[in-house]
Amino acid sequence: MKGDDRLPMRSWAEDEQPRERLQQQGAAALSLSELFAILLRSGVGGESALELSRRILSDCHNDLNELARKGVRELMNKYKGVGLAKAAAIVAAMEIGRRRKLEAPAVCPKVTCSQDAYEYIKPFISDLDHEEFWVICLATSNRIKGCECVSSGGMDGTMVDVRVLFHLALNMKAANIIVAHNHPGGGKMQPSHQDDRVTTKIFEAGKMLDIRLLDHIIVGQDQYYSFADEGRLGT
Repeated sequence: MKGDDRLPMRSWAEDEQPRERLQQQGAAALSLSELFAILLRSGVGGESALELSRRILSDCHNDLNELARKGVRELMNKYKGVGLAKAAAIVAAMEIGRRRKLEAPAVCPKVTCSQDAYEYIKPFISDLDHEEFWVICLATSNRIKGCECVSSGGMDGTMVDVRVLFHLALNMKAANIIVAHNHPGGGKMQPSHQDDRVTTKIFEAGKMLDIRLLDHIIVGQDQYYSFADEGRLGT
């Protein structure tokens, strides 16, 4: 740690000030803690913004995915002196980063296997502390036309209205669909009886509408379960 880290940022030598370095050298030249120091703007209780940012990141093992799972109230309660403004800034920054990952590429990706579907949907729901159910709409070529959240619930599950799901699929003129939901907090990947029932219900409704259900993906933080891979679609 540099000896002048405890001084306010405005008292540092110009080339040591994160904001000045950002302007002169670009964001890529700054460490993660320096970027967060800019975000926090000031320290608390005699602790500089840089020290505070280091402490918060260290508590999360320098893992932004872990930090992204923390809410405003949790940050305020855990870090004395961190008020609503600082906590909200951190949560907002994490959400901006998440949304950036979701920006559609110029060429719509094509789903060829369960891994493709998992990698596509993972940024949407893997970090959430509650369960959400999503539908991925595909063209006949299995290129992704779009995706939507069709229901959001609590830690223990969410109810899915199949009519809403297929209304979205029809509006997107989907030929095929893949559905996905997350198990918050690193829960087991094995499907529940409710997961089995809703998968069968969607599969059968899709046959009536000539919209094929290709897979149901259960998303964990670093793993997934595929109904198609396990031969459990429509059973």
